[in-house]
Amino acid sequence: MIKVAFCDDDLSVLNEANDLIKQYCAERNQEIVYTAFHSSLELLAEFEKGMSPDILFLDVIMPGEDGISVAKEIRQYNDIVKIIFLTSSSDFAVESYSVGAYFYQVKPICAEIFFRLMDSVISEFEEIRKRSLILQGKSGITRINLTKLEYCEVRGRTLFFHLENGTVVENSGSMDELCGKLADYDNFIRPHRSFLVNMEYIQSISYRTITMNDLAKIPIPHGKCSEIKNKYLDYLFSRKHVFIS
Repeated sequence: MIKVAFCDDDLSVLNEANDLIKQYCAERNQEIVYTAFHSSLELLAEFEKGMSPDILFLDVIMPGEDGISVAKEIRQYNDIVKIIFLTSSSDFAVESYSVGAYFYQVKPICAEIFFRLMDSVISEFEEIRKRSLILQGKSGITRINLTKLEYCEVRGRTLFFHLENGTVVENSGSMDELCGKLADYDNFIRPHRSFLVNMEYIQSISYRTITMNDLAKIPIPHGKCSEIKNKYLDYLFSRKHVFIS
């Protein structure tokens, strides 16, 4: 289900948006949760409480704080929401992309434009969702691209996600729960109860240790080396890697 939020100080725009959402849902057979905000203060208050829409249509020119400034504050809580700016002027177009805007649309927005925007952003969002892991913690929401995840380890009730660029992201959770969420991804293997490894980043496997590309050492429990090697070889063959023996 897609969650969409609109923020505009013009009630007529919000009413039109409500009609467009209903029309889009009917014609595209989509389930969308729609929330409307009449002021930036209302919107920011909900983000501070943990609201997390997938798509946000945000007016640029509003009383008090403008849409660009609002978006900068939103990015402190959420860096994955797709922000589409709506405005009667193109003056802020360049600045809008400094906050990771998905699109900048000059008003009025007709049904054809709205449908095209929704089709595009939902398609992109679904593709990102398929290859991403969304973490929600006290510091906000973080999206991890699974192709960039080298390995994960758990200490107590904290998961440490090690990314290929050296970044480590912490989030509360259990390894069992994480493995369940990633069960459909064949590039991950759990060689040890405290580690989940992306096989794309394995440099070598010895009797007691997996060495990752960043030279991290992942322990192999006694008696599991052959099983892990076989799974790794099956994975390499499935990806048509070249072998030299």
